[in-house]
Amino acid sequence: MNFDNIDKKLLKLLQNDSKQTNKVLAYALGLSVTAVYERIKKLENKGVINKYVALVDKKKVDKDFVAFCNIKLVQHTQDYVVKFEREVAKLNEVLECYHISGDYDYLIKVLVEDMEEFREFMVKKLTKIDHIGSTYSMFMINEVKHTTAITL
Repeated sequence: MNFDNIDKKLLKLLQNDSKQTNKVLAYALGLSVTAVYERIKKLENKGVINKYVALVDKKKVDKDFVAFCNIKLVQHTQDYVVKFEREVAKLNEVLECYHISGDYDYLIKVLVEDMEEFREFMVKKLTKIDHIGSTYSMFMINEVKHTTAITL
């Protein structure tokens, strides 16, 4: 999809604060409220905007222990891959999961309260998934940059 400058500005504004009213957006873009509404609907209908969410401060909810786990499957058969992806998608502690190239097959981002909860997650949930050959975990020391905004 081709985006004109107004679409790009609109997406930037919405990614910064999706709760802005169409009136506020219209003023910022120099458009009518109806024109902004129609542009947002077009972006939603085309799947460019696919969800509106509230970003929760992980410290305020005592879930600020972040771990990244590399996972290697014992084999790369279709059955193993599909089963692993289905099972890991069910784990609430896993925020993100990527099938990657390199020495490991998957990279997951895990969010829990502390090291004890991470250990419980590893022992009672993650390693219970069949066909995991090995894991390698790293822990966040400091969050230098975290954004959900995509620059166009």
